Formats: sequence, C-alpha cells, structure tokens
Amino acid sequence: MKSKSPLPSSRFGIGEWYGNRFTKMDTACRSELAATALKSFGLTAASATPEAANQDEILCPFRYGEKLCTKRGGVCSIQRYDSTESGRIRDLVGDSVVTCPHRFEENNTLLFWLAEIVRFRGEKIQFAREVPFMTSEITNRPAGKLDWVIAEQTRGELKWCALEIQSVYFSGKGMDSEFRTLEADSQIDPPIPSSIRRPDWRSSSAKRLMPQLQVKVPTLRRWGSKLAVAVDGPFFNAIGGKSDRPSHDLNDGDVIWMIPRFVRYRGRLKLVRGDWEVLTLEQSSKKLLSAKTVSRRDFEDSLRSKLTALSRI
Repeated sequence: MKSKSPLPSSRFGIGEWYGNRFTKMDTACRSELAATALKSFGLTAASATPEAANQDEILCPFRYGEKLCTKRGGVCSIQRYDSTESGRIRDLVGDSVVTCPHRFEENNTLLFWLAEIVRFRGEKIQFAREVPFMTSEITNRPAGKLDWVIAEQTRGELKWCALEIQSVYFSGKGMDSEFRTLEADSQIDPPIPSSIRRPDWRSSSAKRLMPQLQVKVPTLRRWGSKLAVAVDGPFFNAIGGKSDRPSHDLNDGDVIWMIPRFVRYRGRLKLVRGDWEVLTLEQSSKKLLSAKTVSRRDFEDSLRSKLTALSRI
C-alpha cells in the first residue's frame, strides 16, 4: 500500500487578494474571486457563478482615484501559512510580502511621509507619477521614468524629491494553479497553498532595484536631490535590515530608505509609517547585493553533480 505524502508544514500563498485579506474571505467569495482571477489570465473557470462571470473588472482600493486593478490575478501580497493535519490553513507565519507596487499607494501615505522627511512644509504639496527621466538616443522617446515625484513650489522656486517603489517577485509555480484549487474548494477553512513558491529576494533586489539606483542616483546627486526607495519590512530584512545606528540626517547619504508597516485594521491590512534611514549609494548597493561568491571547491563539487555528457542532437 502506497503511503501518503506528508502535508507541508508551511507554504506561501495569497496574502491579500483584490485588496482583501485572504483569511477573512468566505468560501463563496474565494470561489468568485478565483473565477475572476482565472479570467484575467485568459483561463476559463470550471464552475464559476453567474456573479463571478460578470465581475470582469475590480477597482483597486489602493490606487489614487477610482482605478482598476492591473495585477493579473489580483494578488496584492503573499503570506506564509502553517498547515493543519487536514491540509487547511492554521496560522500566519511572519509578515505579508508585497507583490504589487500599487499596494504601496494606499491613502498616499508614503507621499505625505516623504514630504515630512524632506521638510516640505507648504500647504500645497504636489505630486506626479511616472516622470520621464531618460530618453532613448535612437527614438528620443522616454526610456526610464521615476515612479513618483513630490514637489513644493514657493515664490517660483521648485523643490522636489523622487520616490521609487519596489515590490517583490516570487519564484515557484504560478498562482493560476492556486486559483483552480480555490475555485473548486467548498470547505469553510481555506486550504494550505497547493504549490511551493517563495519570495525571490535576489531578483527583486540585486537584479531589479540595484540597477535602478545605479542609473538614477548619480544624476540626482549632481542635481542636488535625493532618491527615496520604499520596500516592505520582509524585503528590507532580507537585505540586512536596519543599520545599527540608522541616520535621519539627509546630508549623510543619497538614498532615503522608507520601510512602511502593515497593521490589522477592521479586517484588512492598513499601510502605516514605519522606519526610515539615509544611506549612500555605495551602502545601498552593498545591501542589495547581499550575497557572496562560493568557494571554488564548493562550486566545482556542485558542477560535478550537474555535468552531463555532451552529444549531438
């Protein structure tokens, strides 16, 4: 008799879905959102309700103004969960990890927070988003943008500060398999995630964010301006966390790191101010690399285990 595979002790799954906490949804809601999410991937739900079939577009509760969710599948964040013996979700493990950059836009909290950090004291603080920063030498069209810029204009003088937002990619099986499971599930308690996935800190930091800083910060430094960067707590902890003596002196560096928190509020997660500190570009790059080369011996041991005879196809 074949023994059953042991249930996973914990896995990452949906944390927030179309702005709602996953563990606060009932069975019908999970099924309806699964049908909507599958449709966003161009997939057909097996047993979608008529209500779900008509729910083609959902407003994002975090974006400025009434704008639609643009994240395929609608997953705002992922969360690690503990499993019960029956394969249902038991407890949350750690904090949620933001996977959609629009999640950081809630109530413009980051923009007001940044305005205070850089000491914009006027009553009419302005903002702009996706401001062209680089142009292609071939087409002369925008080739790079700043995510957000806050500004203060007084007596003809323009002061401004740019803000980059970085969410986290995840590795492992795509969420469409999760949607299939949830669309067919009929139990009250949500199931433990069906597939293995985890935050991909390396792709999000060294491969994505660090090149952005290396391109933008030197120019902003010449212009006498700073670049603020917003990431969530798990991201910042994955690249080393807070400095032993975090500086709040804007003259101490080039990059203002902003790490908001997410607190439970009325059945949802609410973005609030957290920690911040100022680092140089060099210090920031070192944090984002957050990895070291393996020894030659370890490398060659790993190489030997992967080598395959080369043959013509």
